[in-house]
Amino acid sequence: MMNSTMITIALVVAGIIGLVVFLYLLSFFQTWLKAILSDAAVGFAKLVAMRLRGVPYSTVVDAKITAVKAGINLSEGELEAHYLAGGNLIPTVQAIIAAKKAGISLEWVRACAIDLATKGSGKSVVEAVRTSVDPKVIDCPSQDGPKKTIDGVAKDGIQVKAKARVTVRTNLDRFVGGAKEETIIARVGEGIVTTIGSADTYKKVLESPDSISKVVLERGLDVGTAFEILSIDIADVDVGQNVGALLQEAQAEANKNMAQAEAEIRRAAAVALEQEMQAKVQEMRAKVVEAEAQVPLAMAEAFRSGNLGIMDYYKMKNVESDTRMRDSISGKGESEKDAK
Repeated sequence: MMNSTMITIALVVAGIIGLVVFLYLLSFFQTWLKAILSDAAVGFAKLVAMRLRGVPYSTVVDAKITAVKAGINLSEGELEAHYLAGGNLIPTVQAIIAAKKAGISLEWVRACAIDLATKGSGKSVVEAVRTSVDPKVIDCPSQDGPKKTIDGVAKDGIQVKAKARVTVRTNLDRFVGGAKEETIIARVGEGIVTTIGSADTYKKVLESPDSISKVVLERGLDVGTAFEILSIDIADVDVGQNVGALLQEAQAEANKNMAQAEAEIRRAAAVALEQEMQAKVQEMRAKVVEAEAQVPLAMAEAFRSGNLGIMDYYKMKNVESDTRMRDSISGKGESEKDAK
């Protein structure tokens, strides 16, 4: 009795395990059958292995079916490897199909490299292939940026504002590692500014704006980029400010300020020199007063030593009186007083 019970329990457990295994395998059946019916057979064991590795086996099967229907031979191993590398399976397969229909040779390895190169940039490998067939137009400068025009200054000082449209085609051979649209916009903008700056007058730029595109196009701006420039068309040309006049005005204002500063320096130096001269005059007057104060002392000493007599003193006083009288008659005394 005990043996029959254990056998029954074992059969029940085995049945449950078998049911679980059957249901688990049944989840692969629809995908496996779809692959068989689409002539893109994938082994049952490979489906289970992909599930265990965390690979979405249904996506791999769908990608293989899409490739087989387009006549492209891809193994599930190649598809799985690209997914594990972080690639997008369906868009990459669609890019190969689009290239094949357009007569462009695009191998699976190169398509995977392009897909990984465009990851995170908002672009896709399908768009890269489509652009290689159907050229796209790039606004220069980008209308999403802060500046809406490319500004250059001709030799006569007049500012010229321009807008350009660059028609490019994707070069799939240079796409991986090649510079993208931002580089094209920067190079074209630099070329336009240089061309405008080399013009003798802004009138020449306005008369023949196509000369700008010709000069810029001849510079080979697509070297090292993922694109091939087909044409550069000037969409709009306008006259801006008279930069030369503004610079001259600013220079004149600066020169005026410098001249005023130098004049102020000279005025301050003159005032300082005047004050110095006045101080020297006062010093000389003090010396004169000091010298005049010595005269009475010298006369007294001359009296004591007998070198000067009383008659000599009277004669000297008479001479002084006569001199003051003559000065008063001639008005010299008043002028000297006024001068003092």
